[in-house]
Amino acid sequence: MSHPEKISQDLPFLTSLRHNLHAHPELGFEEERTSGIVATLLEEAGITVHRGLGKTGVVGTLQVGNGTRRIGLRADMDALAMPEKGKRPYKSTIPGKMHACGHDGHTTMLLGAARQLAATRGFSGIVHFIFQPAEEGRGGAKRMVEEGLFDLFPCDAVYGLHNMPGLDVDEMAVVEGPQLASSDSWRITFRGTGTHGAKPHLGKDPITAAATFLSSLQTIIGRVVDPLQPAVVSACSLQAGDPKALNVIPDTVEIGGTARAYTPEVRDQLEQEIGRLAQGTAAMYGIAVDYQFERRIPPVVNNPDATARALKAATAVFGEKVLTRFPPSTAGDDFAFFGQNAPGCYVWLGNGPAIDGALHHNTAYDFNDDAIASGVAFWTTLVEQELE
Repeated sequence: MSHPEKISQDLPFLTSLRHNLHAHPELGFEEERTSGIVATLLEEAGITVHRGLGKTGVVGTLQVGNGTRRIGLRADMDALAMPEKGKRPYKSTIPGKMHACGHDGHTTMLLGAARQLAATRGFSGIVHFIFQPAEEGRGGAKRMVEEGLFDLFPCDAVYGLHNMPGLDVDEMAVVEGPQLASSDSWRITFRGTGTHGAKPHLGKDPITAAATFLSSLQTIIGRVVDPLQPAVVSACSLQAGDPKALNVIPDTVEIGGTARAYTPEVRDQLEQEIGRLAQGTAAMYGIAVDYQFERRIPPVVNNPDATARALKAATAVFGEKVLTRFPPSTAGDDFAFFGQNAPGCYVWLGNGPAIDGALHHNTAYDFNDDAIASGVAFWTTLVEQELE
């Protein structure tokens, strides 16, 4: 029986599993039910299971033959803290939680590949199936690494896969170099002297300072960063005063936002320039300022050798529908921490059209079940080719 036939036989089960996971979303480090299902299915397939890495992470290890090469395949498991507004039979049963990025599909596809590979055993070497918690900003990958992921499960290469609305389910993008930006947070507090709104000369107005800072913020991108280097700086939070006290100039204004870059040099530049602009604005208005820049997630940059291996597998599965030119995303993914510890490649699998504009992190988004077979076939082929 060919791989497509075997995968087709497993599709009803995998589709039902995906719907089950979708209906029971869990946030980062809370994936107790999900990780329990993952561990049980891996064990039933005869795969050695390690639980509890990164609190709710699961790693399944399958060794076949005497091959010495070791690779890791990663799927994320967590959902998002947002309501689901789409109408579907398997809609989230947990208010305020939703699989709005397709991690239910990612988990399902890797489980499907694990089941196939455990049954066919058509390779020689070691594959680690890494089911990661808390990708959505809670630091799951970093925690798994800190708790010894690559010490316990050494990898000669590590691979990640993410769905991409807008690409067909029989399309995949495999591109060398930057795929996702760094994702960092910054916070600024301007500290002035509050006073009566009718007597601004008796205080030091932090709101005017904040307005100057915000209006100047994009000069970092437009006039400081090399125009050939992509970067994003966005202010996303502003806290000042009380709408019930419109005659009071407050003591402080708090501003927070995000910064994104594809290279370490531009990342350093953004941290320095946001702080320089904040300090300069504070000096201009004679007030104090506090500045914090939190480095959260490095950029995801595909390694040339790992990318070539992934491209070979993708071509075997998708033929001419493999894209080797595809724009990187300014979103972030903590798969970057895995890529810092082993040569990595992160690929994009088509999720079909974005129905009603439902892209990632949209209340109407849903993973496309028609992509399950494609994802399972890619993972299975990658392992069998790389561990031939």
